[in-house]
Amino acid sequence: MKMTDLPFVQAFARLCDDGWHEGWHERNGGNLTYRLTDEEAAAAAPYFDAEPRPWVKMGVCAPSMAGAFFMAKGTGCYMRNMKDDIEGNAGIVEIGPEGDTYRVRWGLTIGGKPTSEFESHFMNQAVRCAHDGGATRVCYHMHGPGIIEMSFLVPLEDRAFTRKLWQMMTECVVVFPEGVGVVPWMVPGGPAIADATSEKMESYRTAVWAHHGLFATGRDFDEAFGLAHTVEKAAQLYVAARAANGGSDDFLNKISDQGLRDTCRDFGIQINEAFA
Repeated sequence: MKMTDLPFVQAFARLCDDGWHEGWHERNGGNLTYRLTDEEAAAAAPYFDAEPRPWVKMGVCAPSMAGAFFMAKGTGCYMRNMKDDIEGNAGIVEIGPEGDTYRVRWGLTIGGKPTSEFESHFMNQAVRCAHDGGATRVCYHMHGPGIIEMSFLVPLEDRAFTRKLWQMMTECVVVFPEGVGVVPWMVPGGPAIADATSEKMESYRTAVWAHHGLFATGRDFDEAFGLAHTVEKAAQLYVAARAANGGSDDFLNKISDQGLRDTCRDFGIQINEAFA
């Protein structure tokens, strides 16, 4: 038995590989974090480095995450290489007692530190956990071509973006009835975009980064990947339907607002009434 045999490590690597095969991770694009349970942290501890690496100060702070352990993709690392070298391309970090530092406890042997967008992941998880009692454990960032294309065509506003996605296929309002948040283009990798994204996560489980990609959160790997997959598929359908319609999104047929509300009623789901 070794660290890479642990089930959560294998599941982490599988999601990275799934995203690569979907075409969402050019070069070293995209990233993934997972917050370990207490039991998983205990199972991983025997494989930690004998000496923890130095504490690193972050530009954000979430005291609620103090003492947590996160598995994270490494900076500059490629999703396509994850399954072949998990220890090189990912690692486990420990959050400091004030919730504003981290130190590497295992892995990340290629780049030496977690993804440059770790602060966004960290704050997204902190915000979502405050809303769901700590159920959120996965934060996934992908560069889906459909969602990027759509960000050039639709107003960068939560309601407008959500409604276009909901109307593309029936599953959407069931999978994300609260809608999606939209963050206008910002320089990635720092505390400013982390704060802007986590503000959206107060209301949504997923947030679009205009001209860049998507963040999706979930209680487990399947939920986070499934949310990202649904949003991306709907975005691709929107772009394709608009192109087939001569560039217009005044489609002959679409799901009505009443249809959206009826779907949520029959599935026992609360729709975001401000968007329907």
